[in-house]
Amino acid sequence: MKSITYISLIIIALLFSCSKNSEPIDPKPEDDQLYFPPLNSDSWDTLSLSELNWNENELQPLLDYLQTKNTKGFMILYNGKIVVESYLNDHTATSPWYWASAGKTLTSTVSGIAQDEGLLDINAKVSDYLGAGWTSAPIEKENLITCKNLLSMNSGLDDTLGDDVSPANLHYVADAGTRWAYHNVYVKMQDVISQASNQTWTSYFNAKLRDKIGMSGTWMDLGGLSVYWSSTRSMARFGLLIYAKGTWNNNLIISEDYLNEATNTSQSINQAYGYLWWLNGKSTFHLPQSQLQFNGSLIPNAPNDMYAALGKNDQKIYVVPSEKLVVIRTGEVANPDNPTFALSGFDNELWGKINTLMNK
Repeated sequence: MKSITYISLIIIALLFSCSKNSEPIDPKPEDDQLYFPPLNSDSWDTLSLSELNWNENELQPLLDYLQTKNTKGFMILYNGKIVVESYLNDHTATSPWYWASAGKTLTSTVSGIAQDEGLLDINAKVSDYLGAGWTSAPIEKENLITCKNLLSMNSGLDDTLGDDVSPANLHYVADAGTRWAYHNVYVKMQDVISQASNQTWTSYFNAKLRDKIGMSGTWMDLGGLSVYWSSTRSMARFGLLIYAKGTWNNNLIISEDYLNEATNTSQSINQAYGYLWWLNGKSTFHLPQSQLQFNGSLIPNAPNDMYAALGKNDQKIYVVPSEKLVVIRTGEVANPDNPTFALSGFDNELWGKINTLMNK
């Protein structure tokens, strides 16, 4: 009898131990379903820091830091819901701001939509859509350049001649696919899409992407550059679409297969670059206006699976699948003494502070 009682006690103790060990160390909200804000509405559900077990004492230091770093708009989404939303330095929730090169990812995404619709093939040569003579390269070299080369920044065209993408300014330097160089020639994809769809770039973009996810904003020509302007929340909507693998509230906007290609290494030279997306967690990377290779991860303080839209003067969209996060930052350059075209030291500093907020 004593032995039976002893065995029973052991079983109860084991069950109690397993029950304790099965409790989550970092509890998350009970309702952890992916959330999408409604279209044509200012409504957007929120989560508190306490619901996520984040460190509430670190929020104000983060906002103070952002204030001193010339930030205009800042948002953190967790699984689509707003955890942090702040507007600083005379900016408001409805104030438009430029995406700069973070907007390259809009072109990448719409290219995927056009391919999904059978209007184009990114593996086809650009001259199939724009005709011969869209560059100053010899015809046999021009015909090597595919749409994928434009999206991957390895067209082989000269990146030292400025942002003008007229044929006279697009000179051959190397065969397509053999040289990575950050260059505004990617914008020719907008012309490809316009030709393939028989619509203006803006009308196709609005109908196929902007309006389907409730974004606001407009394209503006600034010195020959096509730059997107919108509210911070519109940037967040776009980031959420990408985090959701191309589906918005059960409506397929862009195929997951294309997005998987876009957010993984697209060529053999710069491991940290997809189709106009920057990729964290790779062993090496290249930077704009340089042919040097740098060792290590792009943003060491950020999660390895993060991918990002990075624009001049520190416009940022960070997407982190493993943490269920989308993070947006807009504003003036964070460190005026060290302006950059994409990546800056600010990225790593900011992620250090986000990690502290998240108790990481």
